[in-house]
Amino acid sequence: MIDAHHHLWDLSAVNYPWLEATGVTRFFGDPKPIQRDYLVDEFSRDASAEGFTGSVHIQVGAADGLAEAKWVQHIAEQNPNWPMVQVVFCDLTSPDLSAQLDAFEALSTVRGVRQIIGRAPGEDTATGTNDLLRSPAFLAGLTEVGRRGLSFDLQLIPELMTAAANILENATDTRVALCHAGSPHDRSSRGIDSWAQNLRHLSTLPQVVCKLSGLGMFDHCWTNQTIAPLIDTCLDQFGPERCMFGSNFPVDSLYSDYATVVAAHREIVPESSHAAVFGRTAAAFYSL
Repeated sequence: MIDAHHHLWDLSAVNYPWLEATGVTRFFGDPKPIQRDYLVDEFSRDASAEGFTGSVHIQVGAADGLAEAKWVQHIAEQNPNWPMVQVVFCDLTSPDLSAQLDAFEALSTVRGVRQIIGRAPGEDTATGTNDLLRSPAFLAGLTEVGRRGLSFDLQLIPELMTAAANILENATDTRVALCHAGSPHDRSSRGIDSWAQNLRHLSTLPQVVCKLSGLGMFDHCWTNQTIAPLIDTCLDQFGPERCMFGSNFPVDSLYSDYATVVAAHREIVPESSHAAVFGRTAAAFYSL
C-alpha cells in the first residue's frame, strides 16, 4: 500500500514561510495545530499501522524548492525501510528551467514536479497563479518535464479544468496527477454537479490520473456520506487503475486522524478496487 500524497517538514532544517506566519487563516482552515515539525517517524507510524509500506512526498511551499528536495532526499536515505519518492516544486516558467530540472534529477527520489495553479478562489485572486494557464512558457515547461520522463502534479479548482485540459492536450507526453480530486470547493448539490462536469475535461485525457486526497480541506466536518459522491464520481470517470489514495497529512489531520481517513476510503472504494487505489496506481505512476 502506498500513500500517494503527504508532506513532511522540519522547521529547523527548511524555511516554510506559510508555516512560520502567525494568525493567518488559509483556505483549508487555521494552520496553527500543524505549525510544528512533522517528521517521517510520526507519519510512517500512523501509515504503517494502516498497512502502508511506502509513500510519495509532495512539495509544500518551502522558500527554496531545491533545499526542500535535498532534505527529503536525505530523509529517504536515512530511512531505507520506508520507501519514499518525491514531487518537487519548480517554476516551469523560469528562464533557467533546464538547469533547475538538472539539479532535481540528480536526486534519486525525484519523480515529478508540482507548481500549483489553483488553491481556492480567494487565495488565487491574491496569488495570480491562475495566469499560468495563459503562459506559453508554462506550456513549454510542462512539455520539457514530460520529455525528461518526469510527471506533473496538477492542483487547481474546478473552474480552471477546461483551460487546463486545453493546455494538457498540447503536452500529451507529460503524465499528470490531479491533486485532491480537483479541489471541489463548492459542496452544494449544484457545486458538486458542476465539478463533476468539469472533471470530464480532465478524465477523458489518458495521461491524467486522479488522487483521492484532501477531501476534508473544503468540508471540515466531513463524513463518509459527504465524501462518498466525490470518490464515486472519480472512480466512475477515471476507473480504479487511474485513481490513487493520498492522505494529505498532516494538513488533513486538522479535520481527522489518519486511521479515520483511511477507513472512510476503504469503506467507500469497492473492495475489488482496493489493490489499484491503495497501491498499484501510485506504484506505476511514481515508479515506486
